[in-house]
Amino acid sequence: MSHPAPHPAPSPLLTSLQNPLVKEVVRLRQRSHRDDSGRLIVEGYREVKRALDNHVPVLRLFHCPSLYQGKNEPVLVERCRAAGAAVTECTEPVFMKIAYRDRPEGLLALCPQIRRTLSDLVLPDNPFLVVGEHIEKPGNLGTMLRTADAAGADALIVCDRCTDINNPNVVRASIGTLFTVPVAEATTQETIAWLRAHHIATVAASPHAEPFYTDIDLTGPVAVIVGAEQFGLSDAWMEGADHLVRIPMLGQADSLNVAAAATILLYEVVRQRRRPVPPPPPDDYIRPHSHSP
Repeated sequence: MSHPAPHPAPSPLLTSLQNPLVKEVVRLRQRSHRDDSGRLIVEGYREVKRALDNHVPVLRLFHCPSLYQGKNEPVLVERCRAAGAAVTECTEPVFMKIAYRDRPEGLLALCPQIRRTLSDLVLPDNPFLVVGEHIEKPGNLGTMLRTADAAGADALIVCDRCTDINNPNVVRASIGTLFTVPVAEATTQETIAWLRAHHIATVAASPHAEPFYTDIDLTGPVAVIVGAEQFGLSDAWMEGADHLVRIPMLGQADSLNVAAAATILLYEVVRQRRRPVPPPPPDDYIRPHSHSP
């Protein structure tokens, strides 16, 4: 005899704007409170899904069915519940209070902060890394993460950070790729020493360099280095990089947005690594004789 599938367990309904849970989420917008609690805010369907897909623990999930944008949200809610998250349903006014976005999608999770050092990174045989120094805007860091994910970079290293990688705006701008690309933090000097110890060539963008970015062999172990457009890279990178390259600037603007520059350089790595290898010559190919002078 068949039995009907059990219905999902109902979530407790959160109705009061004065509830301590609501106040706690609102406080997490402040970096000091995020750091003290060790948590970050993950808002939106794609962002929460990417956290789950990449084995990031969802500690608590708030959801509001009246704000859902599609039909897949209930499945994601049950995935969070099955993974051990505390699931709380909110009224619309409560969710609008805790939401970070202007147009909430009815899903907001609390997850552990991302905290990695260089020693936590696991490198493949031919590593492809991106390094951002003094990145000031969360939107730029999030966009760099999206590009790193799309280009297949193995990790992103944030040097001498100016923005918090656990800022909700980084999560939002990255569309959850903060959870798909390993992100480590270190000082510039630590990063230079670590890259040298792992025999990874460093390629830094500079408007004063002679070679174009397409002139350098990027097929081996490589780290692409970019800095904030206002001040550029520090002297440590300008003097310590293995290669300085230039992105042509043919108009009146003298610099590119750091995320745009990173995109150009990362996809040049992709282009070079995807170049077809010429086939070997046929067995009956007659090679020219070499002549001694």
